[in-house]
Order: sequence, then C-alpha cells, then structure tokens
Amino acid sequence: MAVRVRAKFVNRDVVAFVKQGVSAEATAKIRANVARQVLADAQEQNRRATGRVPEHETYVDGRKGAPLESVKPTGTVVFEFDLYEGVFAWIGEQLVLHSPALTGDYRASHLFLADGVPIEAGAKVPEAGEYVFVNSQPYARKIERGQSDQAPDGVYEAVAALAARRFGNIAAIKYSFRALDNGALLAYQPAARVVKRIARGQFGAGRFTATGEDRTAQRREQSLRQPAIVIRLR
Repeated sequence: MAVRVRAKFVNRDVVAFVKQGVSAEATAKIRANVARQVLADAQEQNRRATGRVPEHETYVDGRKGAPLESVKPTGTVVFEFDLYEGVFAWIGEQLVLHSPALTGDYRASHLFLADGVPIEAGAKVPEAGEYVFVNSQPYARKIERGQSDQAPDGVYEAVAALAARRFGNIAAIKYSFRALDNGALLAYQPAARVVKRIARGQFGAGRFTATGEDRTAQRREQSLRQPAIVIRLR
C-alpha cells in the first residue's frame, strides 16, 4: 500500500562535482541535501492531498534506514510513504464529525474493515482488495434517509462524495451497502434468476433455480445491509 518517491543521482552530476574540485565528503553532503529536498517536496504534496504528513521509510541504495550521506555517487534514495493511511484516517474523522450526537452511540459505532475483517483502532492496516467503513447501529439506514435533525443529508453518502472528490486520484471511493453480522461482513448474495423453458421445452442456458436455502441466505444478507463507504486502491 506504499507510495514511493525516488531521488536518483546520475553520472553527469558526479562528473560536474569532480570538475569543480568538490571533495567526496562534500559531494556526499550535496547528494544528501538533494534527497532531503525531494523528501520535503513529497511531504508537502502529501500534506496537501491528505491533510497530514504520512509516515515514511527511507531506503538508501536498497538499505533501509541508512544515512542519506552514504548514497553511492550514482545510487538511489527511495522514500516510501504510507499514503493510504491518511485517506482512511480522513474518512474516519469525517464520519465522526458528520455523525448525529444525541446519545453518542452512532458516532462510536463506525467500523473499518479490510476484506470483511474488522481492523482494531490503532492497528496497522493490512493490504486488501476492498476496504469498508460501516456503522453497526441498526438505525443507520434511517439516518441515511435523513431521519435525523442533526444529519438531514445523511452521513455515509455525504462523506463518500467528499472523499471521492478529495482522493479520487489515488483511490476509488463510493457509497454502497454491505451486510454486517456480528462485526464482520457477509458475502454478497445475488438475486436468483428463475429458470424458464425456451423453444422445444429446453431450459435457458446459464440459468439456475434458487433453492429454499439460497433464498433464505439472500433475504438474510439483504436484511442486514447497512450504508457503507467502499474503498479500492488504484
């Protein structure tokens, strides 16, 4: 989930330093200062994009945490940012800010899940195909329909729209629904198609009949659906 920013030093830079009579030690400091400027520029870009400066790891010629001055004359410095952590944190903060606060229960019931598995507050976010914010309160759908004086425009749909505009260049963010059961997400249950006979009494190709068990699972999944914000990283 990391975003990389690279500072690379090429032969023509080294030749220029040598021609100017710059010592190896001074040249190393110059390369380190160039890398620091690249880092500062990247941090400012990330701050403007996410509202915060994300944490980063430094790799000097592939060595994690090595001093910038130790980069080889034609080496590479890579700064690896966890940019998406800022996206998730911003969405979580906005959900709290937009939540009605009559009792505080709804505000305290936003959950964050990676591929359907809850992530504890403060835990490292794992790589996943889909990230979801959802509220565990049973009246979340009523709030989304505007049945709260404190949130007449709902919460999840509004925050999803704000997040999509702000982070649309790095993540696909949309308002949707997910079925929440005991703190985890249920798999989506598609509507069953009814088998019909076509010409000569044959059954239509690719169709199936839903069993009673299928229909029960569908009804249960649909009854548990809650407003959600779904995020897929680009």
